[in-house]
Amino acid sequence: MTGIATVYALFPSADEADRIGRMMIEERLAACVNILAPCRSIYRWDGAIETGEEVPALFKTRADGCEALVERIAALHSYAVPAVMAWPIDSALPAYAAWVKAMVS
Repeated sequence: MTGIATVYALFPSADEADRIGRMMIEERLAACVNILAPCRSIYRWDGAIETGEEVPALFKTRADGCEALVERIAALHSYAVPAVMAWPIDSALPAYAAWVKAMVS
């Protein structure tokens, strides 16, 4: 194991993804965030099938800091139930894993 993880989150806009992404870097909860191109999401909400555009983001963090990052993103997010989840990274360039760990408090 590398000791690092990626947290995936969806946002309603690029502005919200950027605002929260920058905060996570400033607060040293994430080493890096990649804000991706908008995607089309289809989901069930309040009994209806909805379709909307969302902006995915990938946050790189320490494995032992995932819970704090997930909770902080959720607290700042505009959705009532945001999609925020973590994936452990089994393999990474050792220098990159060390950099991620060094950047996150």
